[in-house]
Amino acid sequence: MSRNTVGVLLAVVVSTGLAVGCSHSTSSGPESTAAPVSPSSVPANPTTQANPPSAAAAGGQLERQVTMQDACDPTTFDAVIGAGACVRSGGMTFQKFIDELTKHAAVGAWHFAPPITTAKVGQTFVAINRGGEEHTFTEVKEYGGGIVPDLNTLAHVPVVAPECAALEEDDFVKPGATYREEIGEAGTVKFQCCIHPWMRLEARVSEK
Repeated sequence: MSRNTVGVLLAVVVSTGLAVGCSHSTSSGPESTAAPVSPSSVPANPTTQANPPSAAAAGGQLERQVTMQDACDPTTFDAVIGAGACVRSGGMTFQKFIDELTKHAAVGAWHFAPPITTAKVGQTFVAINRGGEEHTFTEVKEYGGGIVPDLNTLAHVPVVAPECAALEEDDFVKPGATYREEIGEAGTVKFQCCIHPWMRLEARVSEK
């Protein structure tokens, strides 16, 4: 990918704002000295609190843990975007991230684990951000694009998922933070990251 294209991507990210929507709760992990801002990130929520709960808390089986993963390299991400773009140790360079996304419409290291699961009504998804960038864990009716147009283009999802166009500030999950979403009805439910739209989870939900 050319330097000009990367520049366009960064310009879009810097100018990306937030809209509103969704019911859930979040809690933050340890605070960093600078909020992470990536080529696919937005300002961190300043009101979140420390210490995410473990997946075994509150009855164990009542919770379904999901991890949000990425592999950003802080040296190259920070060099391109600025200090605090990535808050983890080592990983994939910024240019390799762009190259892989361009070639495959996804970057495998950026994913939800598991991508497919089962659950029951009344359980709660506990999504923990184990990566170095900010993510969202957003329930959508159908998978679509997110809030960063250039990433949507490279991921071949130009149509933005409506739910991603209606985010609240606390939908954004900082590295180390936890997001909780209660499961209210049976059927197939879908979640995606509204920053990196190829990060997805599908759950088959049964009655209690």
